[in-house]
Amino acid sequence: MRVEPLTASIGAELIGVNLAHAAHDDGLFNEMRSLLIEHKVLFLRDQDISRSDHVAFARRFGELEDHPVAGSHPEHPGLVQIYKNPDQPLDRYENAWHTDATWRERPPLGCVLRCVECPPVGGDTIWANMVLAYERLPQHVKSEIAGLRARHSIESTFGAAMPIERRLALKAQYPDPEHPVVRLHPETGEKVLFVNAFTTHFTNFHTPERVRFGQDYSPGAADLLRYLISQAFIPEYQVRWRWKPNSMAIWDNRSTQHYAVMDYAPCHRKMERAGIVGDKPYGVGEKPARVQEAALAV
Repeated sequence: MRVEPLTASIGAELIGVNLAHAAHDDGLFNEMRSLLIEHKVLFLRDQDISRSDHVAFARRFGELEDHPVAGSHPEHPGLVQIYKNPDQPLDRYENAWHTDATWRERPPLGCVLRCVECPPVGGDTIWANMVLAYERLPQHVKSEIAGLRARHSIESTFGAAMPIERRLALKAQYPDPEHPVVRLHPETGEKVLFVNAFTTHFTNFHTPERVRFGQDYSPGAADLLRYLISQAFIPEYQVRWRWKPNSMAIWDNRSTQHYAVMDYAPCHRKMERAGIVGDKPYGVGEKPARVQEAALAV
């Protein structure tokens, strides 16, 4: 296996490895997992593997999860089919910077995505390093957001276009969780800027230290959240991947955001994604022992 970093900040291509083999080879899988933690996104070409092998590899990381809106393959639960065709309207949920499913109490650990069919040009995906995004924040902003928490919502995103009964049922099934604005990575202890397109508002901003008058809250909180979300837009934190059939991407969902570029209509784009069940996010001062130990080791 050869490892070729794609940018100075994030992403590496693995050459000379087959995921069908890695699904059953402990040494190879462990090496790839270490590379994933280091580079945050791994890319592979020419992975003509079966859906069973795709699922088997992803399950090495943990159990897989279904998506309440996007459907899974009927024979492979947890293998979500993201199929686009020229007859469908443009998907409003692809072309936005996001971390997958932060509207869950336990957002995914990561994902393994395979291209089945793609346009001859266009339809790239971009990832951003949210550890680096936090590291490079001005110190006064780091101080401002220390200890802040925020809500994340499936209702205001996937549910927004649904009839009200379906939308409320979706929210009842997935109540808006509260996550730290700065998350600690459970394996490395790194601080991660953890707000994205699913984040609706801070839950503990309105304190005497931040708000002199009640009127300060609305512009102060909204402007700060908008600024934090915009950090993923910075090219120096990003890597862009051009898809070909049987190309694959594996990403750490705890430390990245991504953006699927919708510039390919009218064309087919068929992707299959295995999302891996993750941990409850913790911030500084609220972390369990496992995260504490990781933080001390950094």
